[in-house]
Amino acid sequence: MEVQRELSEIIRTEIKDPRIHPMTTVVAVDVTPDLKYCKAYVSVLGDEEAAKATLQGLKSAVGYVRRELARRVNLRNTPEITFVLDQSIEYGVHMSHLIDEVTKDLKAEDGEDSLEE
Repeated sequence: MEVQRELSEIIRTEIKDPRIHPMTTVVAVDVTPDLKYCKAYVSVLGDEEAAKATLQGLKSAVGYVRRELARRVNLRNTPEITFVLDQSIEYGVHMSHLIDEVTKDLKAEDGEDSLEE
């Protein structure tokens, strides 16, 4: 959990790459038990192009991120970080919009039915 918090902080405040979208969130982090590898799942609130650009920016800054993580978190090993795009938040927002549309249509139909009676 500390690794996730520190990665979020590093991405938000330390990296100045213009490709990295300001609304980038570290959703989850999987660290292997031997602390050699870390998968950081990031979510980007924006379009697909912004997500791709952010992932490229993060991959190019991975060395810096790893050094910062080693400086901030006291671990035996500093894991090799792999950034993975996680679209679950975006998917959830999309589903929420679809549900809102359906319920709005249903309410409109109910309103028409009650007027006809």
